[in-house]
Amino acid sequence: MTLRQAQDGAPTGQAAGYDVDRIREDFPILQRRLAGDLPLVYLDSANTSQKPRQVVEAIEQHYLAHNANVARAMHQLGAEASEAFEDARTEVASFIGAPRREEVVFTKNASEALNLVARVLGDAGTVGAGDEVVISEMEHHSNIVPWQLLTERTGATLRWFGITDEGRLDLGEVEQLITERTKVVSLTWVSNMLGTINPLDAVIRRAHEAGALVVVDASQAVPQLPVDVAALGADFVAFTGHKMVGPTGIGVLWGRYDLLAELPPFLGGGEMIETVTMERSTFAAPPSRFEAGTPPIAQAVGLGAAARYLSGLGMDNVAAHEQQITAYALARMQEVDGLTVVGPTEPVLRGGAISFTLDDVHPHDVAQLLDARGVAVRAGHHCAKPAHRRFGVQSTTRASFYLYTTEQEIDALVEAILYTQQYFGSR
Repeated sequence: MTLRQAQDGAPTGQAAGYDVDRIREDFPILQRRLAGDLPLVYLDSANTSQKPRQVVEAIEQHYLAHNANVARAMHQLGAEASEAFEDARTEVASFIGAPRREEVVFTKNASEALNLVARVLGDAGTVGAGDEVVISEMEHHSNIVPWQLLTERTGATLRWFGITDEGRLDLGEVEQLITERTKVVSLTWVSNMLGTINPLDAVIRRAHEAGALVVVDASQAVPQLPVDVAALGADFVAFTGHKMVGPTGIGVLWGRYDLLAELPPFLGGGEMIETVTMERSTFAAPPSRFEAGTPPIAQAVGLGAAARYLSGLGMDNVAAHEQQITAYALARMQEVDGLTVVGPTEPVLRGGAISFTLDDVHPHDVAQLLDARGVAVRAGHHCAKPAHRRFGVQSTTRASFYLYTTEQEIDALVEAILYTQQYFGSR
């Protein structure tokens, strides 16, 4: 799948070898029975994905046979751990199409990756008084708050794209919004609340014409779309491991090496230095410069295993399945009177998260009654309060799908929603 096909959400045809039932065998938790002997219907993958046994076993094997700190010990275990850690970096770099493995910086999550960029761009003087940073109204809080802190700290101004009534990025004033004063444009690739896949090509092109850097929050994109950061053309890309069948506690910042090499450290400590005296310190080259202290070693091993697992399935196939299952869910949910999808209602330029309201039932009550039927969804503002405010709702219920979701699970969701309507209608 090309970058343009991925952004257009165009179905590409799923390979005959993509067998959801077989894939589900890799995820023991999906065979769980809940209270009342109900089967688990897990529809909260935008929150965190489930983990295949291949990832869990890779982490277990590391701890049981190779556990040691990296880049410090000279013994055999230390060498094995260091090799495993750097092999994981190579695996992740290959998975996202990074030109150099040194462009992959391990963080503890996407939030830390975005905070890292915002902090060091301020420290480097890239953003200062009178400058502007542009984000959007549909961002996760992790791609809003760091830029608010940066602009408050430096005296710069924060501006943002709005959202259309259909839940799309409003590009009507892109020429006026991104100007010669713009130093950074930071956007989500796929909205965690609306499911919208944003047209990054146009924004990146305009930003670079204006001389601005582009930061992409790809937390929802990397798990479900083929990603080639070199073709994407952004300057920094952040994502997290736990949404892409990997472990919690690890994220990734990819950055163009020439930019990383010019930026100051984010945190100080061990292994990010070149030399230290009592008077001053000099710093290591990227990525070590941005990885102070003991890194998430076993988590990196797990993330490397996750990248191998997804590559084995084929990200074209994962994207095609996500497209198909989201289209099926949108069609089924639109059969329910009183259910309103907040976001695009057509499965074009759309990821696998659907936020909705149901009559006047509070989303927390909807989620609780769905859980009583074995259906796991999320309720709340999904760390996207401005987007909720844009649509005049305080919170929504969100069902989100992934590579292991089946049409039968969508049917179970709709049945549970109808049950919820009946329950509140009879009170």
